[in-house]
Amino acid sequence: MIPETMRGVVFLGDRQVEVREFPVPRPGPSEVLVEMRTAAICGSDLHTYRRPKAQFEGMDPFIPGHEPAGVVAEIGSHVTNVKPGDRVTIYHYMACGKCQACHSGYLQHCEERRGLGQPVAQGPDADYIVVDARNCLHLPDALTFDDGAFIACIAGTAFSACRKLRVNGEDIVGVFGQGPVGLTGTVILKAMGATVVGIDIVDERLELASKLGVDAVINSATADVKQATLDLTDGRGFDAAFETSGSTVAQRAVVETLRVQGRASFVGLGSSEPSISPTAIIGRELTLMGSFVMPMGYYEDLVNLIVKHDLSPKFQHMITHRFPIERAEEAFRVADGGRAGKVVFSWD
Repeated sequence: MIPETMRGVVFLGDRQVEVREFPVPRPGPSEVLVEMRTAAICGSDLHTYRRPKAQFEGMDPFIPGHEPAGVVAEIGSHVTNVKPGDRVTIYHYMACGKCQACHSGYLQHCEERRGLGQPVAQGPDADYIVVDARNCLHLPDALTFDDGAFIACIAGTAFSACRKLRVNGEDIVGVFGQGPVGLTGTVILKAMGATVVGIDIVDERLELASKLGVDAVINSATADVKQATLDLTDGRGFDAAFETSGSTVAQRAVVETLRVQGRASFVGLGSSEPSISPTAIIGRELTLMGSFVMPMGYYEDLVNLIVKHDLSPKFQHMITHRFPIERAEEAFRVADGGRAGKVVFSWD
């Protein structure tokens, strides 16, 4: 029986959070109501969490989050791709379905896209969420709800960026930043066959990377990253790099540590301050790529990678904190502290 009301998280600004009571939304003809089982906190959620109160004034309260997995509770009259009881993860950009970007499979680039967890589309940090049916992706029995939450954003983002690097078993790859996205990228790159070096300034995160199977670590707060890279690569430099921190220092270090004709993908959102000089790229023929969210069409490939290489236990190991939704204030405070792995909300 679907209740009349539900709990949902609301940001108030300046790192203040409340859990409020909301009506349970009802699905339209082409929509689905999903009952949450896992919803994870993403680094981009923290950007909104940190905004000043002034930016929330006059705004209707909205529920954050965009890394959900759950069970279909109710479907609209036109829905045929899922049924009540199905286990699903949710692609977190809803789109028009008509434009060139949508027809090409890049919903995240639709000019009319609506990202979950923003004022235009309520997020999953609540007991229930309503989404477009086409955004529901079946979660195989081999995967957990936690896996589904990872796939919804963090693993998808890392997979898409790492896929662009086209790594092989001979490549040594530097992963800059060993927060949740970087750790996930480390695990994925290892599954793709690369030798991986994890780089961060926080010892706890480097220790977690080591437990997840990274081949070497560099603490960039205490070591010369360029020299350490040369020492680890027989003086050659990284074949490829994955930058997840958004730090301008790390962005420059990526360019400095790549070998001639090396390649790198960037997903970290940080300062807009210029950090890379074209002259550092041209003479060494470097290939630098931005990457923004996973195209929905990559879903099956990512699921197959996770199942084939048994990555689910590694994802579980990345979850360092688990909270019920009523402890949302504590959950966001822990996630914002910069030392946690993945922080998730769970429903029994």
